[in-house]
Amino acid sequence: MKAVFLDAATFPDEQTLTPPDAVTDWQSFDKTSPEQRLERLQQADIALVNKVVLDAPLLARLPDLKCIGVTATGTNNVDLEVCRARGIAVFNATGYAVDAVGEHCIMMMLTLARNLKAYLRDADNKGWSQSPFFCNRIAPINTLSGKRLVIVGKGDLGIAVATRAQALGLSVIYAERPAAETVRPGYTAFETALSLADVLSLHCPLTDQTRGMINQHTLSLMQPHALLINSGRGDLVDESDLLDALTRGVIGAAALDVASSEPPPPDHIIWQLAALPNVIVTPHVAWSSDGAMARLLRQLEEKLNRWARKEPDALADSLTHDS
Repeated sequence: MKAVFLDAATFPDEQTLTPPDAVTDWQSFDKTSPEQRLERLQQADIALVNKVVLDAPLLARLPDLKCIGVTATGTNNVDLEVCRARGIAVFNATGYAVDAVGEHCIMMMLTLARNLKAYLRDADNKGWSQSPFFCNRIAPINTLSGKRLVIVGKGDLGIAVATRAQALGLSVIYAERPAAETVRPGYTAFETALSLADVLSLHCPLTDQTRGMINQHTLSLMQPHALLINSGRGDLVDESDLLDALTRGVIGAAALDVASSEPPPPDHIIWQLAALPNVIVTPHVAWSSDGAMARLLRQLEEKLNRWARKEPDALADSLTHDS
């Protein structure tokens, strides 16, 4: 079999993926442009991708492709309907970044609540030296204990954030899906939940129903001190509406680990957001601790090996999601 990894440089050099034993032709590329995809995947049985797009027109020109391994949880870069129709197995990884994302989200909450961005800037400018007192309180500092955290997405990642938040004294509310006709036990209607949030954290997949769910209307439902945390997908949030809401004080602050275009070009709206004093931006790294990356690759190796060995239950691991 032939296997091709199209964007291996998503991972550092010390983090490598070993293909199934049945693979006799293994090719690994640091990155692959849209124009290079077809040539590199010719005669490939297995395609490995992180964010390279495998869309319907491309898949139609790859008759030999039998399996796709996505070195991430999100599979919105793969045309799953075509894969189902063609019988192409698609494997992703889940649960590998529970600790990494959980810790990153708590870090972002604390950073916003304690105005750490302002204090780091002041330290860079040696502002403390100019203080007439032993301390230099240049911006408000709030505690998270006693506040309400609303989570959208009760998968592994949402639960990981909830567990850590509860240890800090926050109470947790799980929001129902936007526009859901019924509210499941243990959930709160989406718009009601947003109105209750001191902190709102997004951990749901990007679908037609969730795209742009944080917008001018839903932001207007939130409290003026509320914090928004997005480590899910950039398109869950209408970034223009968020910029307007933050500028006008509709909500208090935001922390973003994702953007609607990744990597964002220099003129992307994410940089207008990042320039605000009440916004922090990290470059889609919540998932990427050393331990998380190692777990991801070992998990995908196991799934691909089981598929290659044609184990009867191998496809049970196909297309699993945090939701």
